[in-house]
Amino acid sequence: MASLECPQLRSISAASAVFLGLFSFLSVLTSGSCDEQVPLILWTSEGAAAPRQFPPTAGHIVGQQQLASYLEKALDVGPRNVVLFLQDKMSIEDFTMYGGAFGNKQDSVFPNLEGALTSSSSPLVLPAVSWPASNAVIGQLQDQLETSPLYMDPETLSQLRLNASSPALLVFRLPYGIGADLMSAKEVLSGNDEVIGQVLSIMKTQAVPYTAIYTALRPSREAASLSMEAGLGGGRSLLQARGGYRERERERERQRKMMEKTKVYAPVEFKKDDSSCILLWARSLSVSILRNREWEEHDLTSSTFGDSATVKLDGSECDKTRARLVLNYEKVLGHKSFKVVFAMSQRYYKVSARRWFTLDTVQLEYDGVKAMFNGSRNIYAPAEYSYRCESVTSFRWPLLTPESSKDPAIQWRVSFKDFQIQGFNVSGGDFSYASDCAGFFSPGIWMGLMTSLLMVLVLTYGLHMIMQLRTMDRFDDPKGPAISVPQTE
Repeated sequence: MASLECPQLRSISAASAVFLGLFSFLSVLTSGSCDEQVPLILWTSEGAAAPRQFPPTAGHIVGQQQLASYLEKALDVGPRNVVLFLQDKMSIEDFTMYGGAFGNKQDSVFPNLEGALTSSSSPLVLPAVSWPASNAVIGQLQDQLETSPLYMDPETLSQLRLNASSPALLVFRLPYGIGADLMSAKEVLSGNDEVIGQVLSIMKTQAVPYTAIYTALRPSREAASLSMEAGLGGGRSLLQARGGYRERERERERQRKMMEKTKVYAPVEFKKDDSSCILLWARSLSVSILRNREWEEHDLTSSTFGDSATVKLDGSECDKTRARLVLNYEKVLGHKSFKVVFAMSQRYYKVSARRWFTLDTVQLEYDGVKAMFNGSRNIYAPAEYSYRCESVTSFRWPLLTPESSKDPAIQWRVSFKDFQIQGFNVSGGDFSYASDCAGFFSPGIWMGLMTSLLMVLVLTYGLHMIMQLRTMDRFDDPKGPAISVPQTE
């Protein structure tokens, strides 16, 4: 099995040792020389034939062309049904910190990945792939398989029937996030490994040979973060005592100071049975009411987020199909009690073969009056994702609209900046991969298209006028008599 050195591994005969080779990459924690690379792991299903490939020599970083060569060799002989697990971020340190290093296998968060590598006849571990190359891995696979990628989840895959003779590229996006506590990253990676296990189990029931790849879009660790971790006692001591009180308190304090400097605060989190259920975050949250033909605005940001937050979540609830987040305030625009209610629901849609959640309504409740805004037409995302939008308002390019012309909502305005919400499938207190509201055709793109169209029309008109020009068919000879052109001609 392969042991890893920055940024390479040495081959050892035992196939089961390939996964454990990732754990010997500890020197990177102090040197910080591998902060621009991501690992890539490739294996085939049990019993599938594939060529054995060896990683490059020590000190070599796999580029885009060399990675394409590895993939081409694997797909020429191996199965052409490809399962790509594409994580948002990943570095080799994620394996050394959370993979059960130093023989602590009970602490590993990658049991399904390790089992798949052990059962494969020809696994390949590339610990140092330049992240631009890993970012382009979908395009390389698409060119080699001559098929378009299908973005899937385990629930959708169970309804799909694959054919061994027809190539397929199945892409599973996996999140990655680190909160105020380092253990949150461990929980996210453990959840991703569970998704990998579910997908491999479904593929096994279909009895279709496949080639699996696990990589990321960009590195999760930077040289600065590695040096900070080294300052906490070095890579090995951090691994051995990552559950210790002192290290966790130091990390939390560092995160708190960084958040204060950048004015970043934690999201509003509603928990049910000690597990996160609903998350809400916004850079700015405000409401306005029309009085005496003028809009009176009240900023709710400081009352909702940060250390000075006074908001209460009484009345909030959630289950598998519905979620309701209630923000309770006091003394807002002259009202003693004021509530902002986000009502969400999720359901299964047969056309897309997946579950989606919608923000059905945003309600303002004050002194027994309810002002209701409808958001179900514009605010929606896959059930396992969060929803994010730079601006969610009810007055300028509105995504929230009053329920009716007689609803009290017509006297109110709501405005959320850098808005993000998730009411289902929350894991570890962190947002899942965000579905952004930004459309493909932005105002700038529309302006460019209209300008180009106008220029094309002007050019077409000019060419048409030039083509209508005709030369004279009669010429005056100065030596002869003048040409007489009758007026009737």
